[in-house]
Amino acid sequence: MKQKILVLGGAHLDRRGRISGATVAGASNPGSWFEEPGGGGFNAARNLARLGFDVTMISPRGGDPVGEMVSEAADFAGVHDRPFVFLDRKTPTYTAIIENDGNLVIALADMDLYRMFMPRRLSIRAVRDAFAAADFILFDANLPADTLASIVERAKALGKAVGAIAISPAKAIKLKPCIQGIDYLFLNEAEAAALTGERPNDPAHWPSLLGDIGLHGGVVTRGQRELIAFADRRVVALQPANIEGVADVTGAGDSLAAGVISGLMRGIPLADAVREGAAAAALTVQSPHAVNENLSPDLVRETLSLVPPARILH
Repeated sequence: MKQKILVLGGAHLDRRGRISGATVAGASNPGSWFEEPGGGGFNAARNLARLGFDVTMISPRGGDPVGEMVSEAADFAGVHDRPFVFLDRKTPTYTAIIENDGNLVIALADMDLYRMFMPRRLSIRAVRDAFAAADFILFDANLPADTLASIVERAKALGKAVGAIAISPAKAIKLKPCIQGIDYLFLNEAEAAALTGERPNDPAHWPSLLGDIGLHGGVVTRGQRELIAFADRRVVALQPANIEGVADVTGAGDSLAAGVISGLMRGIPLADAVREGAAAAALTVQSPHAVNENLSPDLVRETLSLVPPARILH
């Protein structure tokens, strides 16, 4: 029987404009426009479904064509979609400008609808049943801070393991009140700095700085530099795969989170789980989509050859 994962958080429209030449600030830049369903939680959910898990997604949705597009994408990926639909509102959007090399220039998140996901909605019978049935709870920081705290409280009361995706520095700080209940937090250095108020010269210090604010485990990504992962007093460093011809970095962190969670839920050591996460991220950046539609456990295993072994720091 497949293990069950419940995901709560962002599921919306991603708009990405890609500049075709060198970026010129303050001027019109030739390029192309692309739209697809996205969101940190939704990207991770679709990746986890493709990696063989039974995944349920709960998120606010508008009663508009964008909301229908998100629902269709969930069905296509094999995710059980359980949205709260607000017929008189629009589905949130994320609009990004991407440089020719695939890196982000700037983005705008129009996500006011997520504030409608209040803690009281966790008391709905279908949501309570989804919590009870899940083997793992994953959420992202798109939701209101009091809702995030309530998700963690409910999950811990049920004895469930909890993962979180920080999303951005501005949203990551909403995790502070509930961070002691998070088993695995996926974030980058900017988000880690927002949470801790510090940025160490030695990245190996991230686990102790995050531990000082109550975090038990997580993965701190650093672009193409070594990431740092820690859990159960074990700390590892891993150099991401060197990928030529990056198509788009959007969704790389979400796929890394899915790959790591997949490994941990199968009981493999942290160092090996992080390698699987890095392999999933490598597959994502080679795709023009935020979720590589060819992702599978077999493809992740094949891609491990591109990822060096993790270094055990302690």
